[in-house]
Amino acid sequence: MTDMIEYAHQPRIAVYPGSFDPVTLGHIDIIQRASKQFDKLIVAVLNNLSKNPLFSVEERKELLRQVTRDMPNVEIDSFRDLLVNYMEDKQGHVIVRGIRSVTDFEYELQMASTNQKLNPRVETIFMMTNPKFSYLSSSMVKEIARFSGNVSEMVTSEVEAAMRLKYKDFV
Repeated sequence: MTDMIEYAHQPRIAVYPGSFDPVTLGHIDIIQRASKQFDKLIVAVLNNLSKNPLFSVEERKELLRQVTRDMPNVEIDSFRDLLVNYMEDKQGHVIVRGIRSVTDFEYELQMASTNQKLNPRVETIFMMTNPKFSYLSSSMVKEIARFSGNVSEMVTSEVEAAMRLKYKDFV
């Protein structure tokens, strides 16, 4: 009983990890919904050295800060360690993952099972993406923006402007 009482007084901290390159309206939808479920939601940008991102980690963090500025319990951070180690450092209890499709679920289930094996104290919850964003991916948005396509219904105006700057010399 004492453990339950102590746990009840701890803030409920969740981490929503991802590359967010760039942050899309689908990501923002998950952030908004998850932020209502936890005392603190840490949106953690993965610094994946094996990828060649459009935006630097600092640029992605700044874009996330801009689009979450009205969400007081959302913190923006980055990491380059195992997620379960990052969770320990941040005293996080729950990993939040967005699911768009069955394909996403299969991959995310494997990751959740691995994380559970590495740290049984950390849970993963899956949030279904709003159907209006189910087609949306960061790589698709980058491809459209790269060729000067309209991404205004996929990202915020801040993100769209940042992408236009990145691709201004491409076409």
